[in-house]
Amino acid sequence: MKTLGLIGGMSWESTAIYYRHLNEIVRERLGGLHSAKLLLWSFDFAEIAERQHAGDWRGAAALMIDAARRLEEAGAEGLLICTNTMHKLADEVQAAVSIPLIHIADATAAAVKRAGCARPALLATRFTMEEDFYKGRLTEKYGLSPAVPDMAGRDMVHHVIYEELCRGIVNEASKAAYIAEVERMRRDDGIDSVIMGCTEITMLIGEQDFDIPVFDTTRIHAQTAVEFALGEL
Repeated sequence: MKTLGLIGGMSWESTAIYYRHLNEIVRERLGGLHSAKLLLWSFDFAEIAERQHAGDWRGAAALMIDAARRLEEAGAEGLLICTNTMHKLADEVQAAVSIPLIHIADATAAAVKRAGCARPALLATRFTMEEDFYKGRLTEKYGLSPAVPDMAGRDMVHHVIYEELCRGIVNEASKAAYIAEVERMRRDDGIDSVIMGCTEITMLIGEQDFDIPVFDTTRIHAQTAVEFALGEL
């Protein structure tokens, strides 16, 4: 089993979910007392969030690259960035190390295509919904046609992520708002599925809330990482 290096703490709420998923999936696959071989670099998320909202992506990249190099030096054989948003810097991180980075959008797109879906709603931070680093990859590399909420919907989704989920707050009113936004997008945008494109969103909604396919990027990323660790990719 290869050792995985996790760049986490963005936020720690979802990194804790990654840690559980990775270990549970390995135990399911190998049985007995098996668990995942992991190294974790966990950021003080305030340092990252400040740079995100200030548009200081160069500063954020320097922090991410330093974390990646430290994990490689410590013995990691593959990397996970445990957040969708910071995949904005995935190319810079990959270029700075010699071990492979397992890209969350690639893993998610493969799952969407396996399910026969083509027009997923992308619920995520404003950075992921409004910029092209994620949507563009889904479109150009995989031929998908992702849709994002309108401006009011994007504001709501982003606010819930940073002001609630990243702080460990799960609010029933916010869950209802997410579900209502998905229903509006089904009516107005013709979506056929939902990508939970922020790793914290799995705390709020899931497959049980919809009658269309829902793709939990946290679980999908962890599953793909285990496949890599076990030599199946």
